[in-house]
Amino acid sequence: MNAKATQQAPQQAAPKAQIKTSTGAEVKNQAAPREQNAAPGELDILEMPVEALAAYWLSIKKLLDTKRDRTLLVTEQENTSERFIRHLLDAATSGLDAETVRRVSRAKARVLLDEARRRFEMIRQTLCGIALGENPRLTYIRLSGLLGGPPTSEKRAFELAYGLMSTAGEKDADLPVLLRVDHKQKDDRLAVKLLFYALAARRNGKQALNEYLPHLPAGHFAEGVSLAADGFDAEFISRHLADLRDAALREARRKMDMALEMCLAIRAQLSYDDVFRVARAYMP
Repeated sequence: MNAKATQQAPQQAAPKAQIKTSTGAEVKNQAAPREQNAAPGELDILEMPVEALAAYWLSIKKLLDTKRDRTLLVTEQENTSERFIRHLLDAATSGLDAETVRRVSRAKARVLLDEARRRFEMIRQTLCGIALGENPRLTYIRLSGLLGGPPTSEKRAFELAYGLMSTAGEKDADLPVLLRVDHKQKDDRLAVKLLFYALAARRNGKQALNEYLPHLPAGHFAEGVSLAADGFDAEFISRHLADLRDAALREARRKMDMALEMCLAIRAQLSYDDVFRVARAYMP
C-alpha cells in the first residue's frame, strides 16, 4: 500500500502519518506512528494508527483529483497486501451500488475481525497454559478446539515444534523471524509456534522465556510472554490479554468503518475537504 502527501483542510490539519502506496504517492509528516508489528512492507489495519489510515485515503483522493484516472484504484488494489483495504478498492471499482458496497464490506470486516479474535484467543490460552505450567499436550488440545479440530496431527505438530526449537538454537538462526508470533500468521503455523513456546517453558522453565524477548516485536504476545516469565498468575494474564484483545478489536472496527465511509465518499466524488470531514468523525 502506498500514497502521496496530503493537503491541509481549512479548519484542521490533515492526519499525521507516513505510508507508501503502490500508486507512487507518499503521505509525509512529523508524527511518528506507533511501533508496527507488521513485517517490512506488510501493513495490517489492526496495527495502523487511525491517522495513517485516514492519510492513506486522503492521498488516494488527491491522486484521483490530480490525475483524473480511476484506474489508479485498480493498480492500488493489485499492489495492496492489506486485505480489508484491498476489498474496499475492489468494491469501489465494481458496479455495486453504495448500500451494497457498505453491506458486503461490513460482512468482510466481521470475517476478518472474527479471524483476528480467534488468533488472539489462541495466544491468550497458550500463555495462560504456560503460566499454569500445564502439559503442552493440553495446550495443543485447547488450540485445536479453537480451530474446530487439530490443524495437523498431534504427532506432526510436536515434530514441527521441536524442529523449530532445534533451528532456533543454531548459530545463524534468524530469531526475529523464527520466534515471531502474531495474529497475521495462518492458524496451523501459529499453533506450531505457540506449541514451541509451551514446550520451551515446560523444558527450561518459564523464566527461560526471557531470552526470547529481545527478538520479539512489541505487542500482545511479547507482553504476555514477559508476564508469564516473570511469574504473574494465570488469572491476571488471562484478564489482561483479554482486555488488550477487546480494545484492539474495537479500535480495528472503528478504523474499518472509517475506511469504508471514506472510500464511499471518494467513490461519490465528494470534495477533498468533505472526505476529510468523514475522517474527522472517527477521530478523537
